[in-house]
Amino acid sequence: MALQPQNERPFGFRDKLGYLFGDFGNDFTFIFAGSYLTLFYTDVLGVSAGLVGVLFVVARCVDAFTDVGMGRLVDTLPPSRGGRFRPWILRVCVPVALASVLMYLYFARSWPYAGKVAYMFATYIFWGSICYTAINIPYGSMASVLSADAGERASLSTFRSVGAMLANLIIAAATPLFLFRTAADGTQTVIPERFTVIAVVYGVCAVACYLLCYALCRERVQAAPPREAKRQSFASLAKALAGNRALTAVIGAALLLLLASLLGQGMNMYLFKDYFNSADMLSLVGFAGVLPMLALAPFAAKLSKRFGKKEAGCVGVGVAAAAYLLMWALRLRSVWAYIGLMLVGSVGVGFFNMVIWAFITDVIDYQEVRTGSRDDGTVYAVYSFARKLGQALAGGVVGFALAAIGYVSSTGHVVQTQPVREGIYTISTLVPGLSYLGVFLVLLLAYPLTKKRVEENAAKRHRSRSGPGRAHGPRRIRYSFPPGFSGTHIYHQKREGKHMKHILPINEGWAFVKGCETAPAAIPAGAARVDLPHCWNALDGQDG
Repeated sequence: MALQPQNERPFGFRDKLGYLFGDFGNDFTFIFAGSYLTLFYTDVLGVSAGLVGVLFVVARCVDAFTDVGMGRLVDTLPPSRGGRFRPWILRVCVPVALASVLMYLYFARSWPYAGKVAYMFATYIFWGSICYTAINIPYGSMASVLSADAGERASLSTFRSVGAMLANLIIAAATPLFLFRTAADGTQTVIPERFTVIAVVYGVCAVACYLLCYALCRERVQAAPPREAKRQSFASLAKALAGNRALTAVIGAALLLLLASLLGQGMNMYLFKDYFNSADMLSLVGFAGVLPMLALAPFAAKLSKRFGKKEAGCVGVGVAAAAYLLMWALRLRSVWAYIGLMLVGSVGVGFFNMVIWAFITDVIDYQEVRTGSRDDGTVYAVYSFARKLGQALAGGVVGFALAAIGYVSSTGHVVQTQPVREGIYTISTLVPGLSYLGVFLVLLLAYPLTKKRVEENAAKRHRSRSGPGRAHGPRRIRYSFPPGFSGTHIYHQKREGKHMKHILPINEGWAFVKGCETAPAAIPAGAARVDLPHCWNALDGQDG
């Protein structure tokens, strides 16, 4: 498919800011769930950690259908007045916030165990597999229609990551201060009622951010209808996506990245509460994880443009892998030393997180070059499902690993044994370290879109869109002019309410045919090719 610019205001800072608010809103519920939902299930509801792991795996099986289904829905439905993707943000912003609040009802702890399990499954699947899918798939797909320029879309990836970092900063810094209390023996426990209060506050913040995203962003690019009358079948689309090496590599990297990042977030609650006995340090950990990313944000797009997204991303996750593997090997007892090395790892993975969304727009372009069809929503939906699968693996690993090392789930105050605390430390460092190392290897060995390849794909897409009947870039005009006509032609065109001057070079590529009274359909083989100005006297020595 080709992209056709719509009659909208030019892409600018308003769109970047609006796109930032979109992920700001997403992560008020997503990061809160990733960081604290397992803790709510085990320490408030008293559900076993193993059963929590089963929940996350089952939910991702549901996502296999809802994510791809939502992607096909937004790709196939005709656009509304507000665009193809943007209206979904307005439609779903309130339901997704309400669904998030329903997951943290503290009074469910008094229900029978079977009722708590049913409540846990129903509310989590309703939030993650239905409501969050219905807003996140259109939001992520919208990046490809806010601008057709690769550099501008890379800047959207950076702004999206900044939005996620701001939500992460607020959740990581503020939540522990409000959620935990210190027991008489010096250990720390959660305050059940405050889960519900915090969920309401974050839900309201999410809706406000979504509304700002809707108000500030504008869709400018639309997919032109395919030349073939026959619609692409789902089976052929699935086959084409499976053959997209860049997409499969990004999916593999996403699985490992989410496993490392979300497992770290989930285990941090237990690591600092039970191993370091310093749950109050979680606020500082939040700053340590986010501030380096904010510092890198102004340089992320420039570094990616200079060295390439793949090349720069490899360096980032390589640094993160080295930091976490070193923490595992040292078996640190000092909470300050641990936070220091975590800070180093956060710099590496933070940089990669700021550019990974630009990987997806490159993958969509690669799909267009390979097949002639972009399928923005479907490609993003497949990637989103992979991210949710990574989230499930992280949540499942947290639950299963805690159960395996003997963690005791209880609604009361329980002191974990030393082997359990040591196991928590190992899971928190070794698994993320190996996962980041896996991301590094996948990018290095399997992901094909190097800086050179991305530039080649951009050139191919430009050529394919500059076919007959399309006006892209300078055009050479071949028709006769009076004698003495100079070598450039200046014309004016009204575009987006402004009169713009364009200079078209017409000196090169003229073809002259002797005795031709009418313009031929094609240039004859014997035509004389010349560039202007040209003098025939240099060839035949005659006047004229």
